Amino acid sequence: MKQVLRRYMFSIIAILALGGLTLVDYNYGAKAVGVIGFSLKEMLLVIPPVFILLGLLDVWVPREAMIKFMGENSGIKGILLALFLGSAAAGPLYAAFPVSLVLMKKGARLSNVLIFIGAWSTTKIPMFLFEMASLGKAFAFTRLLINIPGIIIIAYLLEKMTTSNEKEDLQKRILSMDAN
Repeated sequence: MKQVLRRYMFSIIAILALGGLTLVDYNYGAKAVGVIGFSLKEMLLVIPPVFILLGLLDVWVPREAMIKFMGENSGIKGILLALFLGSAAAGPLYAAFPVSLVLMKKGARLSNVLIFIGAWSTTKIPMFLFEMASLGKAFAFTRLLINIPGIIIIAYLLEKMTTSNEKEDLQKRILSMDAN
């Protein structure tokens, strides 16, 4: 019982805080419940398709292909593929993390996974088109031309700062998730 309480402590505190807010000001409490409901509905609409696509990726893409195209020796094609996959993706950023897990499990290089996450968060094609329409082409292209090298530099710096022991531990943890 203590383990369950400890595991869900944050959720319990949040529910109690929401109840307290509702008691203090019913309108704010009702608004908060509405926001929570909207977020849960959005997650329930996004997460199932992501997991279906992950299952297909896991089954259809052989590990050897992932290593060839995004592995340690993939070079520029790994970078470009990570940028393309991240930029073409749809959905909120939290959907990128399960995809990243599968990429790591399949043998993708850490820097390519970090580039994928960076591209997902900043270079999405629909966002780029919206920026062109609402903020102008100069702004959209300038932001894109600054973000892409920034994403790549940060990914490689993070990979260089990660020790080989940390990489091995990460790989073991990822593979142990598959066993559970």
